[in-house]
Amino acid sequence: MQNKDADGNLIFVCDFCHQPWSDDRPMVEGHRGSIICSNCLSIAYTQVVHQKLGSPVNTEDTCLLCLEHGRDDPHWRSPMFDDAIACRRCLKQSAGVLHKDADYAWQKPRDPSED
Repeated sequence: MQNKDADGNLIFVCDFCHQPWSDDRPMVEGHRGSIICSNCLSIAYTQVVHQKLGSPVNTEDTCLLCLEHGRDDPHWRSPMFDDAIACRRCLKQSAGVLHKDADYAWQKPRDPSED
């Protein structure tokens, strides 16, 4: 999401935690300016992909990253903002994009059960 600071400057914030972009908080952009930060992506990826804790599909749910409505895929719902939802497919795609980005040392989260 895009916001303006007190001086009117455009800032980018994560749709899932509302924290601003910074050099130590890389972000991935979805459709129409939706954004997920690396911190939220790490949590969501671990919970949905590794721990299989994704929320069941609700026909009312819309993934903020792909904008698909009622996608038959487990979802991650932000613990801070109930309408901030990301589907498993978008979490995996976003993790792949950020993992390959040479500007950041972000790595896909490891399966905690393998530690």
